[in-house]
This record gives sequence, structure tokens and C-alpha cells, in this order.
Amino acid sequence: MKCENRGIVTVAQSFLSMIEGMVINLKRTAALLFSCLIVIALSACGGATSTKTPEPPKEGAGTGATTTKVDAEAVFKANCVSCHGNNLEGAVGPNLQKVGGKLSKGDIDTVVTNGRGGMPSFKGQLSSEEIAGIADWLSTKK
Repeated sequence: MKCENRGIVTVAQSFLSMIEGMVINLKRTAALLFSCLIVIALSACGGATSTKTPEPPKEGAGTGATTTKVDAEAVFKANCVSCHGNNLEGAVGPNLQKVGGKLSKGDIDTVVTNGRGGMPSFKGQLSSEEIAGIADWLSTKK
């Protein structure tokens, strides 16, 4: 009878080892899938291939004024929609529909320029005029 109990114990130990191995493999698979999801989500932010918008015409030509007006919505659509959505509703990135009520124009300019959290910096991708235009436009969203 002692021999039979040893056999059962051995089978139980083998079964537990097998289950433990499956749990470890499941954890590894889950970690790998989660890592891939994070990489895909982060690569979607700012992933536009053409980040520069065409230079708009200068206003006040012939009057001595050389103010450039940036089409902030076009810059946003070319660079930000993939994370913040077409209607600023948020996707991978946060909802920006009322961002002007939370952040000042200067704060928004700083975030776009330097990035924050999961948001990349757009310092090398957008001109300072484009960043200022987006900051000005978003600061009106209250």
C-alpha cells in the first residue's frame, strides 16, 4: 500500500509541475502581448510620415507686415489625430476637447514642444510657429 501512495504522490507532483510550467508560459505570453500592445500604441502617436504642413501665405504682403498664420487644425490633423482623435475626443492620448480650461496656452506649448508622459516631443518635427498655432488653437477649447 505504501508503494501505491508513492505512485500517486509522484503523479500529483508531476501534474503540479506541469501546471506550474503552463502558468509560467501563460504569464510570459501575456507579458509579451502587453509589451507589443504598448509598442504599437506608442508608435501610433506622432507617427505621421509627413509632419510639416505647407507654408501658408504671409498676411499683410505689401504693407510691411510679415505675420505668418498657421492652419493649426491642419497641423493637428497631420500630427495629432492618431492619438487624440479627429474630434479631440482622445484615443491613445487624452481627450483635448476642454484642454484650454485646464492648461494655459504656454502650458500647451510646453507640452507639445517637450512632450509629457506617453506623448513624444514635437520640437524637431514642427516649427515653433506651428507649435504656437496649435497651442493657441487648443487654448480656446474650454
